[in-house]
Amino acid sequence: MDMPDPHFPVKVHHNHFEHQGEVLFRHHWHEHLEFLYFVSGEALIECGSKPIAAKAGELIVVNSNELHYGVSLSTDVNYYALIVDISLLYSHFAGAAETKFITPITQNRLLLHNHVKNDPLAFSSVLAIVDELNHREFGYELAIKSGLYQLLTLLVRNHLNSVLSRNEYAERIKNVERFAPVFQYIEDNYQSELSVELLAEIAGLSRFHFSRLFKELSGRTITEYITAARLDKADDLLRNSKLTVSEVAAATGFNDIYYFSRTYKKHRHIAPSVLRGETATIQK
Repeated sequence: MDMPDPHFPVKVHHNHFEHQGEVLFRHHWHEHLEFLYFVSGEALIECGSKPIAAKAGELIVVNSNELHYGVSLSTDVNYYALIVDISLLYSHFAGAAETKFITPITQNRLLLHNHVKNDPLAFSSVLAIVDELNHREFGYELAIKSGLYQLLTLLVRNHLNSVLSRNEYAERIKNVERFAPVFQYIEDNYQSELSVELLAEIAGLSRFHFSRLFKELSGRTITEYITAARLDKADDLLRNSKLTVSEVAAATGFNDIYYFSRTYKKHRHIAPSVLRGETATIQK
């Protein structure tokens, strides 16, 4: 992931989504730690195979190399995404703190709980870092590094999920690397016919083992995941293009307009024709 300053790899995005059912971000992962602090609204955030309903005043922690995805559950979803390359906290002289905490976090062997609630100190730490990044006053780098140490201390003390052995870590990374081209292939070819056999071949696995590991990583079956990817793209086209509903269905791999409409309404709780009508009204 690119950083504005590669010599100080930390950044923040302030994101605002007006409508319910909008995709906040598609399935992806990265080596960086990510902290999502919700200022208003509600969202469904998937971390690995775990769905989390996040509300205003709550924090979502995305561990390194953890597949994640988000969609709004309400109108007026407003949140900060703080993204950190934890190697920022390394020094030239490895000490006990780095050996015991920073390196395991970097290597994804020390896993934090994804959902943090009722922890005002952790929330204040995140917002203080965000404020320093936004204003960049003299010495902000020192303040941010200090804030990151404080935040990690609070999370390690109060929100530690598990510690992986080296073998468990190696297996996790192997699966992440093996499935990366599969997720990318789906992203690039969602409108095409995608068979389990083809995707399993990309991963170099048998159909049985591929299906099992895919479900473990994403929390969805292959069919469910492909459908979700197509609906995400359809949602974007319905809101931001002039294509008709039939054209949107065809462009996103749904050959039957009636099946597309039923599926979209089932998952997004609104008919695509109704969404298209509302969007056209707003754009006028």
